[in-house]
Amino acid sequence: MNKKRNVYLMYAIVFLQGLVFYGSVATVYRQGRGISLYDIFLIESVSWVLMILLEVPWGYFADRFGYKNTIIISNIMYFISKIIFWQAHSLVMFLLERVFISIALSGISGCDSAILYSSIDEDKSEKVFGEYSAFSTAGFLVASVSSSFIVKISVDLTAILTIFPYAAAAILSFFLIETHEEKEEKTGIKESFKQLFGKKEIILFIVSLALVTEVNQTVTVFLNQAQYSRSGIDIKYFGILLALIQIMGLGAAKSYKITERFGRRKIIIALYSIMALSCISLIFTVNAVISILCIMMVSVSIALMNPLAMDIENKSIIGNDRATMLSLYSIVSDVVSAFINPVLGKAADKSLQFSFALCAGLCVIAIGLFLTYSYKKSINKIVVDNLNKEI
Repeated sequence: MNKKRNVYLMYAIVFLQGLVFYGSVATVYRQGRGISLYDIFLIESVSWVLMILLEVPWGYFADRFGYKNTIIISNIMYFISKIIFWQAHSLVMFLLERVFISIALSGISGCDSAILYSSIDEDKSEKVFGEYSAFSTAGFLVASVSSSFIVKISVDLTAILTIFPYAAAAILSFFLIETHEEKEEKTGIKESFKQLFGKKEIILFIVSLALVTEVNQTVTVFLNQAQYSRSGIDIKYFGILLALIQIMGLGAAKSYKITERFGRRKIIIALYSIMALSCISLIFTVNAVISILCIMMVSVSIALMNPLAMDIENKSIIGNDRATMLSLYSIVSDVVSAFINPVLGKAADKSLQFSFALCAGLCVIAIGLFLTYSYKKSINKIVVDNLNKEI
């Protein structure tokens, strides 16, 4: 069978799952149903804890029963979560929605990149990962533009319409081709943990990535709407602004070309630095244009970073249990997010400016961690090259 079919199906699935029509008013939607900013961050923290607990079991399941089956189950759970979100009117119901999302995301996490990676030639991985991210962004872009019109009719309608593309994505999952081959020799969870902690430099990279990812989530999902209001921007423009930001994020499809020209190390440091400077600017500005540009820069930086990260993580894995190892990587990221979320939530309730300052600080820490990772990786490469010469 032609495994390349998986690439186009995964593009379609991630595009459909990008059609979150309530995305531009998600915080306003929740607050309108009695949920505070602190409640939102608290629910996010619970979600991260659940994902930490579920990552390895899902990875183990995927390596034994196949990537396709894992994606099917996860996408069905994702679809159910959207129905719950539409019906939620209390903290308990919004928490239940996050429980289903946690089950879905921990299953999809790593499994999506694993099925893509095993369906293509290795030298095309960064290009495919970039296009995969771009299709997700394109879906969210369409939803953002549409939401500007839908919200005029009803904010609740944005939640209802989101259900249908997630149903379609779940259905498409059944047409994927299984790429995972059952091997007689299995690494096992215990050995996978040993492999993870035997590569301490990759942990540094994953933690740095988790920090900037959390900054992106905080700035572009939770704080952006408050900053827009602070800058005097009317709510009816929120969807359009989100669409503009997503258009910039489509550049992820060509991120591999930037990497080829400047190298990964320079690009990653530059992206982390742009995020830090943008957060610092948001502390002080109430100018609408500057606010939009800064939030846009944070979003674009992560969009360009994602395919790089997926490629680095996949190429660092040796052995058959790819999904298990990617799940372990996700656990490290989830632990970081679970600790940071409540802190950012408290900061958001205290002051918008304090939240942006904290985000800037996290970006600076991420830069330090990445530089350490880069240094350790280069030292290890020198040692390996010398050993090979001696042999």
